[in-house]
Amino acid sequence: MHFDLIDLRLYLNILEAGNITAGAARSHLSLAAASARIRAMEASLGIELLERGRRGISPTAAGKALAQHARTLLLYAEHLQQDLGEYARGVKGQVRLLCNTTALSEYLPELLADFLRSHPQVDIELQELPSQRITHALRQGAADLGIVSDAVDTQGLMTRAFRDDPLVLVMPADHPLSTRPAPSFSDSLAHDYVGLASHSALAVYLEEQALHLGRRMQLRIRAEGFDAQLRMVARGAGLALVPLAALQRNHHLPLHSRPLDEAWARRRLLLCARDFEALPLYAQGLCRALLEP
Repeated sequence: MHFDLIDLRLYLNILEAGNITAGAARSHLSLAAASARIRAMEASLGIELLERGRRGISPTAAGKALAQHARTLLLYAEHLQQDLGEYARGVKGQVRLLCNTTALSEYLPELLADFLRSHPQVDIELQELPSQRITHALRQGAADLGIVSDAVDTQGLMTRAFRDDPLVLVMPADHPLSTRPAPSFSDSLAHDYVGLASHSALAVYLEEQALHLGRRMQLRIRAEGFDAQLRMVARGAGLALVPLAALQRNHHLPLHSRPLDEAWARRRLLLCARDFEALPLYAQGLCRALLEP
């Protein structure tokens, strides 16, 4: 095989643009030069990579396989450049970390702040997403690290245990469910809830669990964050399902809580990556900081 990273980037740009002309422009190449590079790639491999038609181009089966490997190779090349950049003064590395609601609000703020203080040459791009979207992004190479619930499929990813994160049902002291030793999630759906903001990953997750039962959560109001949610519950606005860590942090509030027997509520958070060993050095450093006891 006789092609380089420029050829691979050009090939991906062509696929994303849908035609060779636009792909060449994205790669800052002339149409003639881009066409010659693609023909040379096909000749080197002895197979056609693109099917050309009136409406543009589409990848052949071999072309799809090449695209997948090209993304991986370019990602590794970027990581190589970033690792070497650590040795150049003034060049900063960046780690893209995706996480669910609980990790973002309960566990990460102090950990990330301490890491940033001790690693001035590293920035962190932090984004909250539902766990399933995080695993998809990691498989596609769109992020370095993710923190997800163990309820989602992590096949194809490497994982490390991060935190135990059980969900508990929280209610005002005089709520009808407060006298029941082990109310189920299904039982709770007959009552009003104080929910989280609709963009919250945990809110999406809980509403999906209700739909699995053929029910809907009766949301009277949505709160921005666990603290506001628990304060509303304490004043009688409804029920809430929150991580145990959030409840323990608000132990001063007059609340009753009950664990849920449902397996999906007995969660563990996992730190995930496609390959921990292949991460840039500064991303590996962040991993170590997150996993320290």
